[in-house]
Amino acid sequence: MDIFLLILGFLLTLVGIIGSFLPILPGPITGWFGLLLLHITKIVPMNYTFLGITLAIAIFIWILDYIIPALGTKRFGGSKYGMYGTTIGLIIGLLSPIPFGILIGAFLGAFLGELIYDSKDTNRATKAAFGAFVGFLASTTIKFSIATVYVVLFIMKFWEYKAEFF
Repeated sequence: MDIFLLILGFLLTLVGIIGSFLPILPGPITGWFGLLLLHITKIVPMNYTFLGITLAIAIFIWILDYIIPALGTKRFGGSKYGMYGTTIGLIIGLLSPIPFGILIGAFLGAFLGELIYDSKDTNRATKAAFGAFVGFLASTTIKFSIATVYVVLFIMKFWEYKAEFF
């Protein structure tokens, strides 16, 4: 059973990396479940502090994933309408079956929000929508970094106890 949990845990940490790019999977949270499975084995002792800190980081990054694109919109001159549009567009894009729906949703949401705010200034609306896109790329980079750290932590913890697994 421990080998099964080890393999499944490692696969979840790898899926966490993939989830950093796919909007359907919460990357760091999926990677955290891989760490949890490793600690559920009889071989690796349960470390509640480690698991609590890594879970808190994963949840924090998951929340930031919805905030950063809105902040990118604001940074590039967008209004609150653009920030709200970005958030709504992200959610709609997440639920849409369109490939890259979250990217398109964030961009279009910010653009439409800015057009609602000032229908005459399409240049500013486009700039704010670009800010939403940059914000999305920033949040993806952060998610990828954390998911990669979770894979490294998994491997380090496994390596520490590898003799007992085999």
